[in-house]
Amino acid sequence: MAHDPGIPLIEHLAARLPELRRSERKVAELVASDPAFVVNATMAAVADAAGVTDPTVMRFATALGFDGFQQFRLALAQSLALGMPATLSTISPRDSAGELSTKVFDHTISSLDRARRALDPEQIERSVVAILAANSVTFLGLGASAIIAADAAQKSPHFGVPCLAPGDPHQQFMAAAVSGPGHVFVAISNTGETSSILDIATAAKGAGATVICITGEADSSLVGIVDIPIIVRTFEDTDTLTPSVSRLAGLVVVDILATAVSLRRGSAHAARLASMKEQLASFRRSRVE
Repeated sequence: MAHDPGIPLIEHLAARLPELRRSERKVAELVASDPAFVVNATMAAVADAAGVTDPTVMRFATALGFDGFQQFRLALAQSLALGMPATLSTISPRDSAGELSTKVFDHTISSLDRARRALDPEQIERSVVAILAANSVTFLGLGASAIIAADAAQKSPHFGVPCLAPGDPHQQFMAAAVSGPGHVFVAISNTGETSSILDIATAAKGAGATVICITGEADSSLVGIVDIPIIVRTFEDTDTLTPSVSRLAGLVVVDILATAVSLRRGSAHAARLASMKEQLASFRRSRVE
């Protein structure tokens, strides 16, 4: 299978890893452990470091859809600019603080790039139109997703309508049950399978509200309920760790929505925002003094 340039190389390699021969996996392990070396090394040097033959390195490259090792090496060099995600650059208890810092940053940067590439602009546009027509927006989230919901509610001045983020699931459900046309609910769940969020989204939809979701899983139960799904794909491993990349990506999507809605509201809205920010700056100074 040829490598799709629209898919990050590291993601492509992670997906194809189970299909590789045992000897080819040795090359993949070398790429994961020391990609900078592979980028700057000859095929013979890579083969020697991986403990395989030159033809094995060539087979490894062609198995990933490249014409040869040189083309693979060029693609690897380009992907290094975005860092190595934790799918290959695995965190180890033996890592020094410096190594751990590099891996976490690499993982975060590559995950955000993955989310950017996978984001569907049509669903963003539909969400913006729905919010512009809304009387209010309620953000739903539990656990880590509640952090995104709270941040979104804080951007109420940018959205230009009252925004709420009830922390208690009972409050969220009551808000959904008494909603109706003109109300927008944004359900946030990385897995898309949190039972309370599914029940609340269903209640809001049944009441006639427009329901948007921000989730990491395109085939989740939540996507099947809502009117507008926004899929935010990241490299996430919640089995052993709870990294913040899905939250960061969700926060970025909220920023996109808030910015787009604010700009669409026109110059009068922009003037009110500017005035608010000036007054807020003065208020902060008065508190300090």
